[in-house]
Amino acid sequence: MLALAAVVALLGFGLSRGADGTIDSELEQGRRPEAPALRLPGLNGGEASLAGWRGQVVVLNFWASWCDPCRDESPLLQRFHERIRGQGGTVVGVDALDVSSDGRAFVRDHGLSYPMLRDGDGAQLDAFGVRGYPETFVLDRRGRIAAVRHGVVDARWLRETVVPLLSERA
Repeated sequence: MLALAAVVALLGFGLSRGADGTIDSELEQGRRPEAPALRLPGLNGGEASLAGWRGQVVVLNFWASWCDPCRDESPLLQRFHERIRGQGGTVVGVDALDVSSDGRAFVRDHGLSYPMLRDGDGAQLDAFGVRGYPETFVLDRRGRIAAVRHGVVDARWLRETVVPLLSERA
């Protein structure tokens, strides 16, 4: 009987996470799943968590200094951060599976001013279902994932995905 209850509970969890239990499947079904908890050291020291940005729209970008497409999209993310920060939005970068000094050099060389976190061992990649770089998650003001982009973002996708969220209430 206990085994049957466990199976029913697991099936219920699987259905609540979407057909295949992924963030993508939940979004496809029109749901905004809660973002996984994220607490990481800053690339230049300190520590931060996603909970600290609750109330803001967050463009969460997973990247690495050795990723050529990440290099290509970083100027756009910087411009977009400057555009949305006065409207209650921010871009947050997560440098994952990278050498700290290489990540800091990347940020400096590209003139990036938005918050940068470090996931040196890649521990957060599975929680978000990251499959490659770059990957970008857009969180609404309540900390729910509203959109995901696997690969390089472009200005149109950012405009169409993020800008409407800026007018939503928390």
